[in-house]
Amino acid sequence: MKIGEVARRTGVAPRLVRYYEQQGLLVADRAANGYRTYSEADVERVSRVAGMVRAGIPTRLIKVLLDLEGAQASAEPTCPRTVAEMLAAELDGIEDRLACLTRSRDTIRDVLTRTEHAALLSETAAGAGPAAAR
Repeated sequence: MKIGEVARRTGVAPRLVRYYEQQGLLVADRAANGYRTYSEADVERVSRVAGMVRAGIPTRLIKVLLDLEGAQASAEPTCPRTVAEMLAAELDGIEDRLACLTRSRDTIRDVLTRTEHAALLSETAAGAGPAAAR
């Protein structure tokens, strides 16, 4: 499939798909005419990369994480000390963001539960609320 189809299916702009390729996060095959071609696995990878970017993980670390996942899948036990230190530092930041998001989620849920808008909680959970439109 072409880059436009990947963009449509993932919600990621073609320009970002190209950027992911420049950063080594994605490797596109090339057709005889030079156009990039993508597989279903590439669609999944673009979605995963975009999710990590939205979560605040820098692309340099995303590359490391994806490489480590590939090494784990092929049973290559490898993680240099410098990479482990970078991952440990990033883990602290992720834990902080998760704690903040959890507090925010709990506050929002509490406010909605205690107001006349409690029905919005069940609508959102069922995929019919405003968040589902995104």
